[in-house]
Amino acid sequence: MVSNTSPPAASPRDRSPWTKDTTSVIFSCTKGLVSILAARLVQDGLLDYRTPVATYWPEFAAEGKEEITVADLLAHRSGLSAPRDLLNVEDVIDWDVVTGRLAALQPLWTTGQGHAYHALTHGWLAGEVIRRITGKTVGQYFDELIAAPLQADAWIGLPRGARHQVAHLRAGTSLTALVARQVAARVADEIDWTERAMILGNAFPPELVDATGGFNDPRPSGGAAGSGRHRIGPGAGLDLVIHRGGDRRSAAAGRRHGRRRHATADRRHPDIRRTTPFARWGMGFRLPSLAREFLGAASFGHDGAGGQVAFADTTHQVGFAFLTNLMEAGPDHRATAIVDELRRILRK
Repeated sequence: MVSNTSPPAASPRDRSPWTKDTTSVIFSCTKGLVSILAARLVQDGLLDYRTPVATYWPEFAAEGKEEITVADLLAHRSGLSAPRDLLNVEDVIDWDVVTGRLAALQPLWTTGQGHAYHALTHGWLAGEVIRRITGKTVGQYFDELIAAPLQADAWIGLPRGARHQVAHLRAGTSLTALVARQVAARVADEIDWTERAMILGNAFPPELVDATGGFNDPRPSGGAAGSGRHRIGPGAGLDLVIHRGGDRRSAAAGRRHGRRRHATADRRHPDIRRTTPFARWGMGFRLPSLAREFLGAASFGHDGAGGQVAFADTTHQVGFAFLTNLMEAGPDHRATAIVDELRRILRK
């Protein structure tokens, strides 16, 4: 999710110890939070997953996208995982520029052929549908529906006054090594669509962060920011709504609608890029799979770049979030080990 809220330019943060009030960018865990918002609109009768996106966003119908549904969009099947033209930082801090490019974009594949992870474009796509229906930015709607009622330190679009609370992101050794291998494996004059989905061309560095740029630059926010104290994350954000007396209609909407399975990893709908482990998505939520087991069949949430994990489980009434500012790649067992232990304890 990339915000249209633009705080001042970044400066290197100090090495202050992490505290209960430290906030961190949660990257694609934001997809779960936005999925709660979409589910609430469905519950209120303002959105239908089966309806073409162009019904709510007419410009989206360009280049043969008339039949792409909201469900296709939320489940990474729209064919809009990456831009055909390179974007830069100035582009991505302008909401209307990016949504206009996506509306005019010819899909990279035909809907129904399969899916590929919409790493960053998912935020603008889902967020613009929400904006067209509510008349509010996704950040405003999130604050109104979830963050403000819960008095949670969580935002989609970092406000100026919260800048000092956010942890500085660092690329770990496994992430820098992965990027080096990917650079070495590049084929001249061949577009790496998976890489472009992550960095949008020239908008972000391959590691996603550097000393003051990438997602350390507060202007293009790489998702929501929240603190461990409030356990803010997709499923964990829903857990806040359930247990802290927030908008219970949103909690019910997330449970009822967001977990609907929309096939994204089977013989009929394979991974177009063939680069990710087996994964399943509901209406924007990641569902238990070989890629991320969570606690079991009743869990739903989302992972985020660098090691973030957040989910809720309706059987155990548990919300979980693991946030880190040390970004790693590949088999990252930090959160997995904690989730495995939590599963063991709950089964007892």
